[in-house]
Amino acid sequence: MPKQKTRSAAKKRLKITANGKVMMRQAGIRHNFENMSGSKKRQKRALVVTDSAHASAAKRAMGLR
Repeated sequence: MPKQKTRSAAKKRLKITANGKVMMRQAGIRHNFENMSGSKKRQKRALVVTDSAHASAAKRAMGLR
């Protein structure tokens, strides 16, 4: 049986926690900062836990399911 290949993009962008949750960066932190408040910019800096629909697809891309 051939080896299962993981998606390199998923490895670089996603992180799996010890409990199996998928963490990712928030969208909208590339540009248009002049229209964003400082608290919104700080809030978007943090990693967030994905919802269950995206988490299952992300785990499949990383070769975990």
